[in-house]
Amino acid sequence: QVQFVESGGDLVQPGGSLRLSCAASGSLFSIYTMAWYRQAPGKQRELVAQITNGGTTNYVNSVKGRFTISRDNVKRTMYLQMNNLKPEDTAVYYCNLLVPRRLDSWGQGTQVTVSS
Repeated sequence: QVQFVESGGDLVQPGGSLRLSCAASGSLFSIYTMAWYRQAPGKQRELVAQITNGGTTNYVNSVKGRFTISRDNVKRTMYLQMNNLKPEDTAVYYCNLLVPRRLDSWGQGTQVTVSS
């Protein structure tokens, strides 16, 4: 099973930047396609960005050009660099496999609040 611990969330002003980190356990970490998800109040969790074991990335349209996903397989850590943040980015951000497994537990997430 894989365990996830998210960190780096904070309160920032519109246009600001933030870098989120995701520490993951598991000896097979390097082969998984991983992803960042977010959930805003009253909304369903949505896929934000994904990255394969080889470093190929993909993003939801609303964050393209602003967010950058990356991973360090040695450290078993994934990152999300968030630039030009907007109020609509406000949410709890989670990391997990692109295809979450019932075997694995979701982390607590990290709160990102964008407000003036």
